[in-house]
Amino acid sequence: MLMKLTVTLLTLLTLPVLAEDKPQPLTLTQLVGRTLAANPEIRFYEAEIASAKAAGSAAGRPSNPELSLEVGQNRLKGTESRSNGLAFAASLAQPIEWPGRLGLRKAIANRDIALAELGLERFRFHLASRVRVLGYTLAAQQEVAAAAGEVAARYAALREVMVQREAAGIAPQLESVTVEAATLVAESRAATAGVTVQKALLELNQLMGRRADTPLIVKRDAFTLKTAPSLDSLLGTAMKNHYDLRIRRAELEQQGFKVELAKNERYPTFTVGPFVEVQNTRSLDDQTVAGIGISFPLPFWKSGKAEVTSAEARQVQAQATLSSAQREVERQVTESALLFKTQQSRSAVWKGDAIAKFSEAAALADRHYRIGAVPMSTFVELQDKYLEAVESISEAQSQALEAALALEELTGAPASLVTIKN
Repeated sequence: MLMKLTVTLLTLLTLPVLAEDKPQPLTLTQLVGRTLAANPEIRFYEAEIASAKAAGSAAGRPSNPELSLEVGQNRLKGTESRSNGLAFAASLAQPIEWPGRLGLRKAIANRDIALAELGLERFRFHLASRVRVLGYTLAAQQEVAAAAGEVAARYAALREVMVQREAAGIAPQLESVTVEAATLVAESRAATAGVTVQKALLELNQLMGRRADTPLIVKRDAFTLKTAPSLDSLLGTAMKNHYDLRIRRAELEQQGFKVELAKNERYPTFTVGPFVEVQNTRSLDDQTVAGIGISFPLPFWKSGKAEVTSAEARQVQAQATLSSAQREVERQVTESALLFKTQQSRSAVWKGDAIAKFSEAAALADRHYRIGAVPMSTFVELQDKYLEAVESISEAQSQALEAALALEELTGAPASLVTIKN
């Protein structure tokens, strides 16, 4: 019964891979490249940049000229005669902005382009880090699930043999119960690792714009962690390169231009252009009037003071948001630096061949227990320690990689703390 349960469990864990042709294993670098090329959300940021550039190309242009045409009936009535005729008027006017206004609008539009480009750059950086963490977690948990399945199958096979033997005394019965309980624990660990694998697989497929059940195999690439700079150095780099701070500074600069624009717009826009009026009557000669016209609004009800006050208030808000973001980044960098050093020390304890050694020891204990060379306690202890070691090593390495990538993202310095070996 337990053997069948183990086989069924392992089949369910590998079902997405067996649903279609087994895919080729991908390195983390290949996985990141494919995700950046196929992620659907990147198209949104690229469209945002295109929209900002289109708006920016028109921001510095003057307003279109205005053509006005009027046609009517000209009627003259006197004591001795009457005369009717055609009258029409035409004017061409060009709105003239106050000096400096077009430049300010162009500067604001340029900041919109810069903000859109920063948004895309930040998203690509975050996406690459997230894919590396998910890819490594997927590969590590696949190894944990395989190790747990291996141990569970080993327990189940031994249990089948023990059931076929005739129990003589309490010791064989207790050994049988011990193996049965150990089998259930190993299967539970395999199921837990399998769930983690499926969650990582679903999120990776989502980020790659693929069906959720698309099979994916990721290699567990080795990586090395570099020594982190001092906290002061990390804080200085973060203050300069952190994407949120760069965005906040660009927004503050843009808001300064908006304040200047609001002040500039208090002065009216003049509309200047030539005009001509022609009046035609049957009894008199045509009358033509030509000249230059000028018009501008009178600031009686709207003086522009409210717009200036509103823009200045938003500028104060932008400055406060920047200051608050700087404090938050300082906290995050300090916390991430401590976490990175802790995980780096924890990961450095394990050597590269540690998992292989524990696997060999567990298999050796199984063989020698079957021939009676080692007791049941040693056999069970080595199987459990093998699983615990695989879980601990995988967890330590995954958390160390995640901490390093998080600190790189905070400081805006890719590949400054971790080097992945393909």
